[in-house]
Amino acid sequence: MTASDKSFDLEGMAQKTHEAAVACRVMSTEKKNAILSTLAILLEKHHDEIRRENALEVEKARKNGLSEAMVDRMTLTNGRYDEMVTGVRNVMALPDPVGRVLDGRTLPSGLRISRRSVPLGVVGVIFESRPNVTVDIACLCLKSGNACILRGGSECLGTNTLLHRVICEAIKENGEDPATVSFITSSDHSLVTRMLRLNEYISVIIPRGGIKLQKLCRDEATVPVITGGYGISHIFCDESCDTRRAIPVIVNAKTQKPSACNALDTLLVHKAVASALIPEILKALESYKVKVHAHKDAYEIAQSCGYPYLEEGREGDYDREFLALEMNIAIVDGVEEACRHMGVHGAIHSDSILTDSVINAEYFVNHAPSACVYVNASTRFSDGGQFGLGAEVAISTQMLHARGPMGLDALTTYQWVLGGDYLSRA
Repeated sequence: MTASDKSFDLEGMAQKTHEAAVACRVMSTEKKNAILSTLAILLEKHHDEIRRENALEVEKARKNGLSEAMVDRMTLTNGRYDEMVTGVRNVMALPDPVGRVLDGRTLPSGLRISRRSVPLGVVGVIFESRPNVTVDIACLCLKSGNACILRGGSECLGTNTLLHRVICEAIKENGEDPATVSFITSSDHSLVTRMLRLNEYISVIIPRGGIKLQKLCRDEATVPVITGGYGISHIFCDESCDTRRAIPVIVNAKTQKPSACNALDTLLVHKAVASALIPEILKALESYKVKVHAHKDAYEIAQSCGYPYLEEGREGDYDREFLALEMNIAIVDGVEEACRHMGVHGAIHSDSILTDSVINAEYFVNHAPSACVYVNASTRFSDGGQFGLGAEVAISTQMLHARGPMGLDALTTYQWVLGGDYLSRA
């Protein structure tokens, strides 16, 4: 099936995946782990082939003028490839989340009642750029007893197709149906809308991408949607913070991987430490050539430092997820104003306070609306692997079912299991 093929049989694929989900639901832990073990070995075997294809797509993306953030996201470096393989083995080592008894009791009627974890069914994931997501999602879905349908971005279609081929090979080698993990090999955009309406076959849709993709899925889907992967990340330095130790955390949050959704977008600084802290932060950021949008009084301080990559901030900058070496700096009166600012400007993903005040830390944690709230740590830790989840399907920013990095447990729901001694309701 080619990228230009308009006749892609999505419904037929979805039906086969739905059928495969029945066997996947009851697959033994031993079989799941055998598939994952085989997959890790095959990924190592096909390393050079997959890296070559990815390098060609990266070169094409640059020629086509894709942003550096997008190019960075789609690039499988040696390190990222090794992390992907390690992630497979990490998921394999995790406990099987299916079949756990969550709680139970006997009611006065004599009815024994308990809740048991079960798979969701068929998980549909629509994602952009990062090809390692193909492997991460396949592993998490397999281990949690779910089948899945994957739709990646056209910029990595070749890389993703090769990765999917390896996943199917691992499943077949272990005697299971390769339709358990399905991949849409057409870049026809109408397939996304059709996928969002396949209630008969898909249990849940998880979009992993920017705000446009999230909005499309919310507006068009009839299948339940778990949204995430977008948000403005903040760090607030309060008046008590250890400025010497705060600076490396800020630099890490902005520069360690600027194209990531948990990279720092807006730094808020308490007015009592702004004149001392902002020049030191700018000095640390200068070698990375970070473009700084400094707002109001912060702009005057930055200007006096002669920072070469400075722009005067505008109100609309606060709502930008930069995904690049670019950020805001603003001064606030205290933790209350910082939390109000965050509530207005998209703090739903990962946000942090740097403080030596227990009271301010507690206030921040209680008032920040974020899925992941940090005290004295970089926002870059918002990641399934860093949370000990093995990998993640996405970082959910909604309020229901799952929040933050979605690992194995987030891909299960529960059913009520009830029993009695030939019991009838009175």
